[in-house]
Amino acid sequence: MKNDEMWPKLPVASWKGTYETLHMLTQIVGKIRLATTPMENHWWNSTLYVTPAGLTTSVMYYNDVPFKIEFDLNKHFLIIEKAFGYEKKIPLESRPIADYYKDLMSTLESLGISLQIWSTPVEVENGIPFEKDYTHSTYDGDSANKFWRILTQSSRVFTEFRSSFIGKVSPVHFFWGAFDLAVTRFSGRKAPDHPGVPNCPQHVMVEAYSHEVSSCGLWFGGGPFENPVYYSYSYPEPQGFKDAQVKPAGAYYENSMGEFILPYENVRTNESPDQSLLSFLQSTYEAAAVSAKWERDILERT
Repeated sequence: MKNDEMWPKLPVASWKGTYETLHMLTQIVGKIRLATTPMENHWWNSTLYVTPAGLTTSVMYYNDVPFKIEFDLNKHFLIIEKAFGYEKKIPLESRPIADYYKDLMSTLESLGISLQIWSTPVEVENGIPFEKDYTHSTYDGDSANKFWRILTQSSRVFTEFRSSFIGKVSPVHFFWGAFDLAVTRFSGRKAPDHPGVPNCPQHVMVEAYSHEVSSCGLWFGGGPFENPVYYSYSYPEPQGFKDAQVKPAGAYYENSMGEFILPYENVRTNESPDQSLLSFLQSTYEAAAVSAKWERDILERT
């Protein structure tokens, strides 16, 4: 496939309605995963994972029986699969979140899975409870498929970057709160309590950032960003981090966010998207590790 097919253009304005609807749908599914899995450090039990078709919860259990929920962003179905051959499909199409929520929970009930989740979305302004959300109701299959293609290529490069770190490192996973793909490295040292972020309980952030991190990811844009961006930050931010020289050309430190930013367009249009993105991930990690004096000799594979 050509670069513009594997790394498609996806400005926020071109799919805003679908973006917002998918965000709410992933929150519903993510909350189901959170309700059916044991707590893991930094909420890793709540995340979704990239697949050859879209996103998945991976395996969950209800009364000892495994099941999973998957977004198929090629054939455009939300698929609920339970062990012993039970499968239900909900078409992904333009309809209100309230209807999706009702259908998904009733479909789970029909499979013998009876759950209650906190139905208010997080990390968004003026979150509408899912059962009352008739605002978000747009689904464009072509845009959703482009979103998936960007995820697959980014996840592949993130996985390569992840492989050189032998200390504690997260999976490459999708956080439905902020709607971003991320991978996080840890120094092994405790961090001060996180001060919190708007529209999210503080205890969530305290657990997420209980230890010192260098984290990078992909966010699909919004606010001042008209296109997706790659980001990289350190918590707590060490002195000198923001002044580091990072790669490639076009990467910069965004003071308002406290993060290094590399526009997705810079990667997408580069002759070698992989090398462009890898240079950003590595140079910003080194900025964090050097500034904070990480024990790199025991954390990295050379």
